[in-house]
Amino acid sequence: MNKRLLILPAVLGALTAVAYAAPSSRVAWTPATLALVKNADADHGLALASSLACDGCHTGNAMPEAPHINGQTANYLYRQLHDYQDGSRAHAIMSGVAKGLREQDMADLAAWYAKQDALPPVSAKGDVGKAEVLAEHGDNQRLIPACAACHGGNGAGKGQDVPRLAGQKPAYLAAMLRAYKTGQRHNDVYQRMRSLAAVLSEEEIKQLAEYYGELR
Repeated sequence: MNKRLLILPAVLGALTAVAYAAPSSRVAWTPATLALVKNADADHGLALASSLACDGCHTGNAMPEAPHINGQTANYLYRQLHDYQDGSRAHAIMSGVAKGLREQDMADLAAWYAKQDALPPVSAKGDVGKAEVLAEHGDNQRLIPACAACHGGNGAGKGQDVPRLAGQKPAYLAAMLRAYKTGQRHNDVYQRMRSLAAVLSEEEIKQLAEYYGELR
């Protein structure tokens, strides 16, 4: 029997589960929440970032699996802090940090980092041909949409709270794709990233991480 026919029921089953899955984040993008982030106080965000020493992990390369957040979209940063606070996402350090923040604090931190220039990209190590195809065209046989459909052609992020991937640390991107694949990370709304990562090979994960790491 054709291998594609054997794979198809499993893929369709996964997509059906996604269609009926509940959101995995408790952030509701109401007009009030959108206004909170849009009108946030970036100067207060700077003061908070300094007191919490956020730059120590997030603006250098000392911790390869801690993400760069300069230039990240404000809505995405706000939601991640909120998810850490309510347990939708877990991390040994960030969960504790977020629990001490008010709603306004999270919005202000997001505003501060969103207005900063993104850090320079990192040159890809090795071939990223497979990643380029997935990013631009997806894979119809595995029902994988193009990454650019959500993250933009230049990886800058778009939509309500889709993150910027361009210039992100490859080690962090690869770690997150693996976490989505295993279910360790599960705050993606309607399991979108988990369903996609589940069918990626380790080689594809590595290439995608390198590909987006070198985009501007």
